[in-house]
Amino acid sequence: MLEPPLPTRTLAVAAVQARPTPGDVAGNAATAARLVRAAADRGAVLAVLPELFLPAYHPPALRADPDGTHVAAADDGRVDDARLDPLRAVARERSVVVVVGAAVRHHDARRTCSVLVVDRSGGVRVGYDKQHLWGPDENELFTPGATGATLVVDGWRLGLAVCYDGCFPEHGRAAARDGAHGYLAPSGYLDGSQHRRDLYYAARALDNTMYVAFANSVGGEPPWRFNGGAAIYDPEGRPLARAGDEGEAVVVATFEPGELARVRREHTMLVDRRADLDGARRLVTA
Repeated sequence: MLEPPLPTRTLAVAAVQARPTPGDVAGNAATAARLVRAAADRGAVLAVLPELFLPAYHPPALRADPDGTHVAAADDGRVDDARLDPLRAVARERSVVVVVGAAVRHHDARRTCSVLVVDRSGGVRVGYDKQHLWGPDENELFTPGATGATLVVDGWRLGLAVCYDGCFPEHGRAAARDGAHGYLAPSGYLDGSQHRRDLYYAARALDNTMYVAFANSVGGEPPWRFNGGAAIYDPEGRPLARAGDEGEAVVVATFEPGELARVRREHTMLVDRRADLDGARRLVTA
């Protein structure tokens, strides 16, 4: 497969942190729409919101009302749920693409922790199902996704991830091998994980010489208290914008084609990687 061409236009991207209300899909969709509008006011054409933002990342609420906290997807992945109308409206009005975490009930009865993509016409579809489920709650509530996914916006190829996916270098590398120029990671990092939160996504950016947008929930009651830190990283892993550990925030930065090209020209890990390193190893005893 030939490597796809680098994008030719800049892409202004927002990463959001906020506190959703457990179980309130309609209310959280309205909150998401307000935050997307704020991102668009600052020039963003793509907004990324946290993992499971629509129902909130709160396993007790997800378990108590699985139908009410999930959105239903048709067999082609399209989602038609009136509770999401505020997001549809802001996407149309402001010509912005929205990536937001949701719990999804599929036509084949699977339930997944997923990313919804709202396009500029207001259409909603399931973009990606989380492949790496974290802990007993997620493994009880959801089925892991079977395939990766790449979103294309204005010529930028953007790998989709959800939280724990980003802890696996192979996940980001699979996106890069599919030609990704960036990596979008709606997440739910709990208080106490700040060091790992800030390390993983900077590393995925540097590992793969690609931009990374990390969105996270913030606040809440223990044990479901989240630590914010929404950030956008450049292709060398430096934070272009980062929010604090507390409080609602929208951070915006621009993905630059020239910078992406420069970094990939100077740091050629994607080209130099040897595909045969997973083979036999020599054991040396000293």
